[in-house]
Amino acid sequence: MSDVLELAGVSVVRGGNTLLDDVNWEVEEGERWVVLGPNGAGKTTLLQIAAARMHPTTGVAGVLGEVLGAVDVFELRPRIGLASAAMAERIPGDERVRDVVVTASYGIVGRWRETYDELDHARAEELLKALGAHHLADRRYGTLSEGERKRVQIARALMTDPELMLLDEPAAGLDLGGREDLVGRLGSLAADVEAPALVLVTHHVEEIPPSFTDVLLLRGGRVVAAGPVELTLTAENLSETFGLPLVLERHGDRWSARAATGPGST
Repeated sequence: MSDVLELAGVSVVRGGNTLLDDVNWEVEEGERWVVLGPNGAGKTTLLQIAAARMHPTTGVAGVLGEVLGAVDVFELRPRIGLASAAMAERIPGDERVRDVVVTASYGIVGRWRETYDELDHARAEELLKALGAHHLADRRYGTLSEGERKRVQIARALMTDPELMLLDEPAAGLDLGGREDLVGRLGSLAADVEAPALVLVTHHVEEIPPSFTDVLLLRGGRVVAAGPVELTLTAENLSETFGLPLVLERHGDRWSARAATGPGST
């Protein structure tokens, strides 16, 4: 079994709808994966499986050496860092930023009467600093911009020193400056050999950070292609994934895509 993730014949059916269809996928330690696909492709469902927050209808899902359905997920989940819109909605708006991060030590949202030692506080400060959010430590979470919130959410997800880090559309809702700042910081995280295995979900190739090693392309719950970015992220595979002819361009360590034809094209 893979050290990090191994999905074998995984399907998820809810209300008669097939959200994932016979997915086979492996993530090894040290790999940095981006999951690309249109709305409804099954990306978030895939991440819920990887986060041990959903069980497959059929197939076998191995997460960090454990098999879902044969392990206590409440013991498994603290080993996984998760930054998602659903998690963000649970954070109280009046919570201080430093507490948003440090409460991840107990796997809770919203500080109450629990106590933390100096090592906890020092790690929270270190993570906020690494993500360019140290100056926000005493601010209330609800007063932050969307870009600032995303950085705080990622710091929180890293707080427990996870073995697997899952990022569900981290750049969604950000303006150009906020997106580029976040993509740069995620690229630095990906380049750190001490960082956990990373899986990032997005709709856009422009949001693939530098140093990400592999890509999984999904459409209609099925895998279109999976493998090293250099070999797998092609115009042909991307066009099949999104259902229209696309031109894919590389700019140094970044990517962009556009329709191959359109109004005014020659």
